[in-house]
Amino acid sequence: MDRYSRQTLFPGIGKTGQHKLDNSSVVIIGCGALGTVIATILARAGIGKIKIIDRDFIEYHNLQRQVLFDEDDIRNQLPKAIAAERHLRKVNSSIEIEGIVADVNYTNIERFVHGSDLILDGLDNLETRFLLNDVAVKYKIPWIYGGAVSSSGMTMTIVPDKTPCLRCVWNNPTGYGLAMTCDTTGVITPAPFVIGSLQATEAMKILVGEENINRDLISIDVWTAELKRFRINRRIDCPSCHGKFEFLGAQFGTKTTSLCGQNAVQVLNPGVKEVSFEQLETRLKEVGKVSHNEFMLNFTVDSQEMVIFPDGRAIVKNTADESLARGLYAKYIGA
Repeated sequence: MDRYSRQTLFPGIGKTGQHKLDNSSVVIIGCGALGTVIATILARAGIGKIKIIDRDFIEYHNLQRQVLFDEDDIRNQLPKAIAAERHLRKVNSSIEIEGIVADVNYTNIERFVHGSDLILDGLDNLETRFLLNDVAVKYKIPWIYGGAVSSSGMTMTIVPDKTPCLRCVWNNPTGYGLAMTCDTTGVITPAPFVIGSLQATEAMKILVGEENINRDLISIDVWTAELKRFRINRRIDCPSCHGKFEFLGAQFGTKTTSLCGQNAVQVLNPGVKEVSFEQLETRLKEVGKVSHNEFMLNFTVDSQEMVIFPDGRAIVKNTADESLARGLYAKYIGA
């Protein structure tokens, strides 16, 4: 308890709350800027079991904002989940930390969240968040949404049967289209730090049994110091709240198909109906080589080549790995 003495002096936690934290289990899905901030705070706070899931490896541009990694991790070619686990074990050896290298999708998410008291969102795309929302509502597990790009971010606490869920906010899964990503729009370090800190705070409140949780969608721009709160109501026609889990049942979401004999994967995002090549080229030219005609847009970055079509469909060349193709699509095109 001496390790947490300053924390237990805080009336909102105390020794009773610390005991609850010690006996809690959380899963963090995504270990980028948000995930590393969340994991760092919760490990230092003494959460008894932390599971970290991420499919990606560490690159130099991650070090600007992802606090659990350093240059040695890159030289050692460590996946993010493994590097996070190793660093956090040095921070707090008294808790259980498990890093899992995996692409979270409808085939495995139920297994990953089994037995958890809380799920935290460290993701970078809306599609997987819809999937996370489905599994959380299905198994009545609280989860905390968070997202950050450019200089702003949003967060919302979701407690099934008590608060609105993510589908209450964004109910049309075929209407979200292309989205900004950190890889095309950029992000300044304070944005995920602030949002991740708010997510971790909400996590601690839920785990100690605090009733006064955040029930609004909070939006913060750290550059302009603007904070907005949006009161969200539960939708009477929300499919997730009524037990219809369309993303968990793979009825929506990005579809991938390996193209036989071509060493390429086709990625189809049903949420995209039409793409502006001019706007997409403006975004992508900052990070790679891009050109287009009226029929297709060609994009090359870090030896990866993608061809994007007017309906949002893409072909990722020189790979048969569907998980890699989905990740590149989410990273650079947005999903």
